[in-house]
Amino acid sequence: MRLSELATRYDETLRTADYADVDASANGLQIEADDGAVETVAFAVDAAVETVERAVEAGADAMVVHHGLFWGGVERLTDQQYRRVAPFVENDVALYVAHLPLDGHQELGNAAGVADLLGLTDREPFGTMGGEPIGTRGRLPEATSLDALASALASDLDTGGSSVRVIDEGPEHVEDVAVVTGSGADFLEPAADAGADVLVTGEGKGKLYHEAREVGVNAVLGGHYATETFGVQSLQSLAEDWGLDTAFIDCPTGL
Repeated sequence: MRLSELATRYDETLRTADYADVDASANGLQIEADDGAVETVAFAVDAAVETVERAVEAGADAMVVHHGLFWGGVERLTDQQYRRVAPFVENDVALYVAHLPLDGHQELGNAAGVADLLGLTDREPFGTMGGEPIGTRGRLPEATSLDALASALASDLDTGGSSVRVIDEGPEHVEDVAVVTGSGADFLEPAADAGADVLVTGEGKGKLYHEAREVGVNAVLGGHYATETFGVQSLQSLAEDWGLDTAFIDCPTGL
């Protein structure tokens, strides 16, 4: 498959263009390879020196990640930025990035993956930026304790040995669940407004404790990395359906 075709398929599937004015990430093809032919694709949450080096070891022609290298205007390729870009160029490995478009996709995205893990039903898009969804909301098959929900996440998320944290300031038993993966603490109040019992996200902010107490909604923090492995693995499955060889580069941060 040609690199341009791979990028176009992902762009169309994820509606990348619709997030262009919303996302700080430069989504889509960030680094182009010379020959344009792709047979093996590596998938990872983060574009970093370690992950690209492991992709090269796996024989990848291209790498697909959630967190890319460019988050706005680039003025210089020096220091750490250069060290991250250089392995792609030196080894002729392309880089494709899907940030918010992959968070919010209601079937392939990160929030959808967490919802699948929890078995949520009656789902609908949740949490918007610039009118585009970045999360999802649904109902558990039956009301359960907050600790049981956290335990279910802890048993299946790739937390890198870190614990799933709970802010217990809402209903004792939860059923209506809002999910915004990664750094989704700002969506606690929208979760309360939507009638959710709990917000599941990756990492918290200092204000989250008091906000949870004030609005009466629980929060569960599963880890930024841990809640965002689902999307790239969904894109990996698509690549395999398209006849490409793939490798998943798992590099849990514990954060």
